[in-house]
Amino acid sequence: MRHRKAGRQLRRTSEQKLALLRSLASSLIEHGAIETTEAKAKELRPFVEKLITKARTGTLHSRRLAGRHIHKRETADKLFREIGPKFASRPGGYTRILKIGHRKGDGAEMARIELIEG
Repeated sequence: MRHRKAGRQLRRTSEQKLALLRSLASSLIEHGAIETTEAKAKELRPFVEKLITKARTGTLHSRRLAGRHIHKRETADKLFREIGPKFASRPGGYTRILKIGHRKGDGAEMARIELIEG
């Protein structure tokens, strides 16, 4: 039974899933938008929004908490210098998921997740 087990497994162990979310979040912060499967995009949304909420405060403590997940220094700097202040007056809802159809190879539902204009 899966009672009270929130989130998608994505056919990975918990360590693999965390590594996947960290790399997807870094790519989203670097590029502003990425294309991935719909399930991965839906799992990525709360993960990234929590990071952006930490970046809004901009304290040393929040930078260290975000540093647990964003390992590239340049990406973390972009998160705290550009993205955090851009969403400073917005109370959540920093990303948008757009469905873009099926992937040609295996028919998986694809989606584009992007940061909205602050």
